[in-house]
Amino acid sequence: MKHPGKLYLIPSPLAPETTQVIPEHTKLIIKELNYYLVENVRTARRYISSLKLGVSIESLHFELYDKRTSFEEIIDLLTPISSGEDGGIMSEAGCPGIADPGALAVQAAHQLKIPVVPLVGPSSILMALIASGFKGQSFTFHGYLPIDKQERKKKIKSLESMALKSGHCQIFMETPYRNESLFQSLKEVCHPNTRLCVAAGMTSSLEAIQTLSINTWKKTTIKIHKIPCIFIIGT
Repeated sequence: MKHPGKLYLIPSPLAPETTQVIPEHTKLIIKELNYYLVENVRTARRYISSLKLGVSIESLHFELYDKRTSFEEIIDLLTPISSGEDGGIMSEAGCPGIADPGALAVQAAHQLKIPVVPLVGPSSILMALIASGFKGQSFTFHGYLPIDKQERKKKIKSLESMALKSGHCQIFMETPYRNESLFQSLKEVCHPNTRLCVAAGMTSSLEAIQTLSINTWKKTTIKIHKIPCIFIIGT
């Protein structure tokens, strides 16, 4: 009986111009793979090309895998790996499986007894946390907050309460073009003494990371519109 291949979880740069944050070992794995499940084919092709590994992009096989892909479809997409070929899964930015659909493919791989291999690379969540000055022993990542303004304010109030009662950091994010709206809600809802970290454009030339009280944020300017951001409420 033929053994299955391995499914490699391949991290992508947080900013297109910063491929130097990808470790050499991860690059060597990418160089050997021919089969990929990707969130965005164009982004994946551009990323691999930018690494200058001497790989013919035209020879690679990319299958689209996003939030609309069903579990049954994923099982089919993993057939080449079940049959012995190594493959990779790649999100648009950061580590697969965190705030993207990668987790479902990993679940399917475990069901099919395909070995799953996580590779080292940038995680915006951990980078923001270690740069925030908050204690990192306990934290919760909430992904995206509600789009509806009133629901979002309720969620912010809940996160603030959890942070103050438990001492655990509350980490969340937003689609870049809605950053300003979220930031405004945070300043409106949170207590003036609550501390908020805004980590914008990490690893890029626009990187800006600050942790300030809400009262100080009301008097401070930071460029976050259409720039990937992580927000952390902490104590």
